Amino acid sequence: MVKPFQVSLDEGAVADLRERLRRTRWPEAETVEDWSQGVPLAYVRELCRDWGEEYDFGFAARLNAFPQFRTEIDGVGLHFLHVRSPEAGALPLVLTHGWPGSVLEFLDVLGPLTDPAKHGGDPADAFHVVAPSLPGFGWSDKPALKIPRVAALWDELMTSLGYDRYGAQGGDWGAAVTNALAPFGRVAGVHVNYGLVRLERDDPTPEERRALADLEEFRRSGRGYSVQQATRPQTLGYGLTDSPAGQAAWIAEKFWAWTDNKGHPEDAVDRRKILDAISVYWFTATAASSARMYWENRDPELSTVDVPAGVSVYPKEILRPSRRQAEQRYTDLRWFEELPVGGHFAAMEQPRSFVEQVRGFFRLVR
Repeated sequence: MVKPFQVSLDEGAVADLRERLRRTRWPEAETVEDWSQGVPLAYVRELCRDWGEEYDFGFAARLNAFPQFRTEIDGVGLHFLHVRSPEAGALPLVLTHGWPGSVLEFLDVLGPLTDPAKHGGDPADAFHVVAPSLPGFGWSDKPALKIPRVAALWDELMTSLGYDRYGAQGGDWGAAVTNALAPFGRVAGVHVNYGLVRLERDDPTPEERRALADLEEFRRSGRGYSVQQATRPQTLGYGLTDSPAGQAAWIAEKFWAWTDNKGHPEDAVDRRKILDAISVYWFTATAASSARMYWENRDPELSTVDVPAGVSVYPKEILRPSRRQAEQRYTDLRWFEELPVGGHFAAMEQPRSFVEQVRGFFRLVR
């Protein structure tokens, strides 16, 4: 049974957060003048001060402005946004986020995707949008599931809503789920903004060498979070679930590392949105459960995707495949574009570009 859902924010929980932030025991400052040891102390203190004293805690209201629901599928409770288009011929589209994101990533694109005429677009590009919270994230249940099982839940969710043919789009873990929907036979096409392909080649072009060098640097200095979440998610969860300052720092660093910024995360994403993202994890206590996605999927299979596919590559993304690399996995690649600006949180950083990419690909498969 599908039931309407609204995010509620308990005043006691807000008061508890503020008290914890006031009582934070801070470490000494970093011994470098950049972010190479992690988030600088001065920024985390400033961010946490604003979180406790200036932030409006309006993420719930911003989310509640859109239709939300909860349902149970195969024993798993799922939270999802379901925004229907006013256009009768709209294509159903399931959008999937990743870590450290949530369905809040999509709030700026829901209007243009579902009602393009109202936002200066072509009504023929309209979608009925379904955006579920991944299991272990947000307001969904917290089982530890492998990606194919999540995809099976998504497929059953879409068919239960009356959508026998639909498109799928995703980034980060959402890209993995989107790819895994291909074998179910109901997907009109898949579009990802995180190209999960092998970058290594024997004869790389200069662009491919640069992308591979950036990936090697990420593996050397930037993947500690992934190793920890993939090997000891429970241990990590104690600190992040108990300390809002710890949770804030753990997520804020990724907005620095993975966005297209000029040295500071707020060059790319404003502070309110960063605090919105952190607040979702804090108030749902999903630090450990979201980390288990890494535990369950430590050895992902990069099987071929045989449905019509589109790949959009943003310049500050972790993985930046070339067209020929993408074609090794996506056997029916119909859309491939390299964008001039943007990073890992494409729908949040560059909502207009993201909408254009999604529209452009799905015009080819409607």
